[in-house]
Amino acid sequence: MTAALSIVIPALDAAAHLRATLASLRDARADILVREIIVVDGGSQDGTAALAAADGCRVLTSDPGRGVQLAAGACAATGDWLLFLHADTRLEPGWAAAVMAFAALPANAARAGYFRYTLDDDSPPARRLARLVAWRCRALALPYGDQGLLIARSFYEALGGYRPLPLMEDVDLVRRLGRRRLVALDARAVTSAARYRQGGWIARPLRNLSCLLLYFLGLSPRVIRRLYA
Repeated sequence: MTAALSIVIPALDAAAHLRATLASLRDARADILVREIIVVDGGSQDGTAALAAADGCRVLTSDPGRGVQLAAGACAATGDWLLFLHADTRLEPGWAAAVMAFAALPANAARAGYFRYTLDDDSPPARRLARLVAWRCRALALPYGDQGLLIARSFYEALGGYRPLPLMEDVDLVRRLGRRRLVALDARAVTSAARYRQGGWIARPLRNLSCLLLYFLGLSPRVIRRLYA
């Protein structure tokens, strides 16, 4: 990979997880041209912004909401390639090689890549959920934001980028990409399972599915956000 990479991370009170996420990126910074890591803070009260700054990240502030924060980070980014990553998602060793292999293919200048999904929990419910996500990606071509998204800056801008939605910003973008322009990368993204342990291994996925169905039925993401909350 000769082009520079900007990594964009939206964060809100994410200090508990952000340290591990940044550490997973730091290990590969010598192997890949990472121009910058941009953490877009939505008003954290737990020292998230200070933690990111101490790690050498470029820190921006914006109104809260992943769609708003992702759009702000992309607008400020200077790299030829953009990698969007959630604050509670760390990349396993080998991610840099997967990113470089993807970016090296000229055809991928008009495609986007995403990582394989797994949780930092080895329980049977966590493994079942990971299999369900793998099926969703294969059958429905719907990778979510916690799987990361790698895309050329020029292509991102041509698509119109992330819209400032309070919810479903990731689904909105991958639907514009379409199945033929989505590629699974040969590396894993490990996401925190804390929300499933707290919200329930059955109840939370069902709530997520309900939100997705309401979105496909045409309900406004702002209304869905109120229901989700």
